[in-house]
Amino acid sequence: MSSPLLLCTDLDRTLIPNGAEPESPSARPWFRRLAALPEVTLAYVSGRHRALVEAAIADYDLPMPDYVVGDVGTSIHAINAGHWQPLPEWQQRIGADWDGAQAAALRPLFADLDVLSPQPDDRQGRFKLSYFTPARLDVESLRARMRARLEARGIRASLVWSVDEAAACGLLDLLPANATKYHAVEFLMQRLGHDATTTVFAGDSGNDLEVLVSAIPAVLVANAHAEVRAAARRDCVDPARLYCARGGWQGLNGHYAAGILEGVAHFRPDLVERLLVDSEAASVPPDP
Repeated sequence: MSSPLLLCTDLDRTLIPNGAEPESPSARPWFRRLAALPEVTLAYVSGRHRALVEAAIADYDLPMPDYVVGDVGTSIHAINAGHWQPLPEWQQRIGADWDGAQAAALRPLFADLDVLSPQPDDRQGRFKLSYFTPARLDVESLRARMRARLEARGIRASLVWSVDEAAACGLLDLLPANATKYHAVEFLMQRLGHDATTTVFAGDSGNDLEVLVSAIPAVLVANAHAEVRAAARRDCVDPARLYCARGGWQGLNGHYAAGILEGVAHFRPDLVERLLVDSEAASVPPDP
């Protein structure tokens, strides 16, 4: 048996093929077989809340993960035999950044900023204040104004911005400083006894950048925006820890799940070799 792998992946437009680019038809069947290997612990790391993660698993026939980091890192659930168990120690850790405050109490600080439009209530959370923004704006200027107001209140926060290409708008999440996807993945690594040799992260968008540029081995799927790819390559702490999928593995195009598989093949060829020789996996033909 190979050494273990903690495989952490974003959902929308990373594992889920809901972007503009085509999906390789056999990519998700290959991914399901990878996730079924006994060495693999699978974690979904998403901006979605629990109900939307469950909907994605059903709608796209995704494997059931072992962990779900939801709400852009502000919630973590362990999943055992279909039972979702929140990890209270994570809530306690991130709550310290806001000194007991909750997201709703912070909303009045930004009521005068016209570029911010609150997202629906089901996208808000105890430690997550989420807004729509224009797709094009001076993000750094906006962040600076918001940070000044937060610091005046003694609030330590992260401001994570990305673009929803389908809705043609920006998405801005205000989170505790230690509640980003990066911190959540790092927390899981420590909890499960993994390090950089046994962890791989996959993403596609701006809210994945903090992990993509870190020391955690990471995969940027081929359908990622050129701006995200450029930022990831520019800011990564070690180019050897970032793999940008380009297509070609088993004839797949590198988009979505195909890119994740390609990246795992790069970082963990031992696991992919096992996948290829497995009799069940070998029955999945490459794309024409």
